[in-house]
Amino acid sequence: MRRSIVQGYGAYLPERVMTNDELAKRIDTSDEWIRQRTGICQRHIAAEGELTSDIALHASRSALA
Repeated sequence: MRRSIVQGYGAYLPERVMTNDELAKRIDTSDEWIRQRTGICQRHIAAEGELTSDIALHASRSALA
């Protein structure tokens, strides 16, 4: 029987970071409310025109390296 071996992994995060404070300005909430319920303090946002496949390409190149 053949087995699989993970020889590498890759990751990529878009450069733009949105904090909870930035998000709270857009919707009726607060940093504290978001942190208490989700534990999230910031998120990475894809650039204009950046597709999921672009993000996957960066991560796969990292994995292959």
